[in-house]
Amino acid sequence: MLALVSAGCVRMMIAARVLDHPNARKAHANPVPKGGGVGVVVAFMIGIAVLYRFAAFSRLADPYFRGVILASAAIALVAMLDDLRDWPFTVKLGAQILAALMAIGSGLFVRVYRLPYFGPVDLGWFGALATLAWVLFATNAMNFIDGLNGLASGVALIAALFLAGIAASQGGWFVYFAALLLAAGLAGFLPFNFPRARIFMGDVGSQFCGFVLATLGVAASRFGQVEMSFVLVPMLLAGVLFDVAFTLLRRALAGERVTEAHRGHLYQLAHRSGMDARAVTLVHWGFVAFGGLCAIGFVGAGTQGKLVFLLLPLVPQILWLAYVSARWRQTGAARHGAGA
Repeated sequence: MLALVSAGCVRMMIAARVLDHPNARKAHANPVPKGGGVGVVVAFMIGIAVLYRFAAFSRLADPYFRGVILASAAIALVAMLDDLRDWPFTVKLGAQILAALMAIGSGLFVRVYRLPYFGPVDLGWFGALATLAWVLFATNAMNFIDGLNGLASGVALIAALFLAGIAASQGGWFVYFAALLLAAGLAGFLPFNFPRARIFMGDVGSQFCGFVLATLGVAASRFGQVEMSFVLVPMLLAGVLFDVAFTLLRRALAGERVTEAHRGHLYQLAHRSGMDARAVTLVHWGFVAFGGLCAIGFVGAGTQGKLVFLLLPLVPQILWLAYVSARWRQTGAARHGAGA
């Protein structure tokens, strides 16, 4: 039902004709409607309202619950206005910080990290700063990766489904239901965006998905039976996080402005060097599916096994980096020039 609600909202946004116009750093050649993420937001918010009203067993404590919902609504509203007005990055970042602080201020942050061999490590209020950094990075990472049809939305959908399954196995019913609600909204949107894009998610969709997955990752850190459960969502999003972290580091070392728009992400270089956009998207779907299988193994493994499963999602990322780099050297640099 919520997937149909999402699809209906997406159709309305297509009719509204809020257009994303092509430019030198975008992959599309013709204007395409944007703001399809409104469907994801509306479906999620309706579902979460029902959850709050009728499913007390699946709720977080009220302060946490209200903090997450208000923060998610705030990030969606600001991102939607950004889709309409195209605000500078500093304005978007300021809004993201405020939204993250709303969730953290409610008490939803990782304070105690249960680490192998060390046991529980209490970071006190530094844990709030670490949580803030995580939420901001994940939110922007999902936003940065939303450059090809179905990439960000498909990654978020698969990650949400895996997270829901893991949460159910641990009795984490808020994470379970919230992840399914996000997945339902994305399921209603994705057919409009892949393989052919009739509409884009826009910032309202990509930032919202990144923010919700990030906060669900914080909630998942409280799965009492799983040591280091705070790494579950990073494992699921390993492909996205690796691409963004590597690209930011490469650009920083090259003396480039990391906040400036560009086309230098690994997925963009793969596409610019001639790889079919749908193939790039499917590769990233494969990354999150592999990360999900590793996360399932991680949950059931002992301490030493956990360390192995934690590192496994990095293996395909290193192989992907080597492949894209070789492909870019062979074809991309010659065709587009050495600058990224």
